[in-house]
This record gives sequence, structure tokens and C-alpha cells, in this order.
Amino acid sequence: MEFIVHDTLTAMADLLGQPLERRPGALRELLAPMRSAMPMPGDIVDIHHRGAGFRVDADDPRYLPAVQRMIDADVLGQVERELARASERLKDARQADSLQVMLVLGDPDDDYLMRTAGGYYGMGGSPGWLYLLAWPDDGTIGRIAHCAVHEFHHNVRFQTVEWNPRTVTVGDHVVAEGLAEAFVRELSGPEAMGPWSSTVSGEALESAYERIMADAGLAGMALTPAYVLGDGAMRRFGMEPRGIPDMAGYAVGLRLVDTHLAATGMTATEATLVPASEILAASVPGSVSHPGSYVDEYSLPE
Repeated sequence: MEFIVHDTLTAMADLLGQPLERRPGALRELLAPMRSAMPMPGDIVDIHHRGAGFRVDADDPRYLPAVQRMIDADVLGQVERELARASERLKDARQADSLQVMLVLGDPDDDYLMRTAGGYYGMGGSPGWLYLLAWPDDGTIGRIAHCAVHEFHHNVRFQTVEWNPRTVTVGDHVVAEGLAEAFVRELSGPEAMGPWSSTVSGEALESAYERIMADAGLAGMALTPAYVLGDGAMRRFGMEPRGIPDMAGYAVGLRLVDTHLAATGMTATEATLVPASEILAASVPGSVSHPGSYVDEYSLPE
């Protein structure tokens, strides 16, 4: 696979050197390749701001040093190298011919980004594209490339396992997140994992697990993010909260995957293309008569 990692860092450094009134236009130009591949309604600058991107309507002396820090750390090179390692590990799975990657600076004053999301996030569900957003503090700068691997895992999985926005279920979604984190852990160690799968623990996790498993068959992307991202994200984006702690879907998904891996002896790499129905089956009491057994009541649309 060819990885096309856009030099957004140089472009953002140039943008930040321009007069304030010219920055929105420069941002539109920077994001134009991705926008043409993933059409979204509305102004891309507004979408960028609502997604916790750095502000182009205000000066901030922290921005340029943050971009320079990523340049000095060769974050884009880290991303490309880690993606190449992941691609080699997943060489037996079907992959696209190429993947384009864009990394954008986050807003350090966005409370959701910094506290709930841990300072960075990615999106890898669109074929041929991977989007990363990060504020490069001490806790995140070494993990941005691993976030790229997490998103790349989604991209590879969905080359084979169907992801239909109308029929994808809560179970499908949480399992996909758990698999991606398990793969990052397998490839680079637990220290490479994002903070999302460890945000919720104890009684809160047990409650979230029961709630998510009870609604595992609910279908449609209008519903599933509420069970992965939790109530904070739903309130932020004007969607209906479902009584799920922030980021609980990652922890529940990882538990489901780890239960499946323990029951089957598979690696996360080997489980990459396993249907979510089989992974869920390992967590239903009394359902696993042999590794990978199938349970009708938790079977998910393929």
C-alpha cells in the first residue's frame, strides 16, 4: 500500500504567518483534497472549528510553536512509518492501493478535545482517507502515529467486513473500536494505546457494559456513536444521550475483543476480519461451545 502523508505541518506554519483575515481561505485550501473526497454540508472552516480544530479567527501564540514541535519530532514521518508497519502486519488482509493522510492541529482550549478525547483523535472510516487531529503536548506527541494505526485498522477491516451506515449496529461499532485498540497494543505495546479504552472503569464500566450489550443489536449510525463516545459527545453535537459514560464504548469493545481472543487463542491481527457476531458470542454466558461459536440472539447484519 502507498501512504500519501500530506505535509500539512508546513502548510499550517505558512497559514499561521498570514494575516488573520486570510487564514480561513488558507484552511479551505489546505483541506480541499479531503473535502473533495468526503463531501460534507456546510463551510469546512465551521466544521473544522466544531471538530476542535485550531482557530483561524483568532491569534494564539501557542499555535506556531505547537506546529514546529511536530515538525521537529518528525510526527509525519512517524505516522508513515507506523502505518507501513501496520500494513505489513496486516498483509494477508485486503487493503486499498493507497491511503491519504491529513494531520491538523487541535484547539488546546477545547475542553472536550483535551479532557475527554485525551488531546487527539482520528477518523478512518472513509475509503482512501485518514484524518488526524491533535494538540501535541507531552502526553500526545508520541501517540499520534499510533492513533493513525488505530484508524488504519478500521480502514483495513472495512475493506472486507461490511460497514453500512444504515445497518451497522452498536455491537459492530464497539467491537471495531476494541479490535483497533487491541491491534495497536499488539503492534506497539500497551503504552501506545489511546486513553479512550481506560477512561471508564469499576462500577461505571460494569453499568456501561450491561447497557451496551442490552442494545447491541440497535442499527444505524444515527444511534451507534452514542454508545461508543458517550453522553458528552452527544450533548456537544446535539444528539440524544443514552446514559453512557464518555468513551465507554472503547473499554467495552476492548473487553469484548479480549474475551474473544482468550476463548479462541487468536491474535488481534488474526481477529481483524472476524465478524462482530462471533466476537460478541464469546461474551454471552453459555454460548461458546467451541471457539468462535455463533449465537442467533446476538447475530449482527453482515
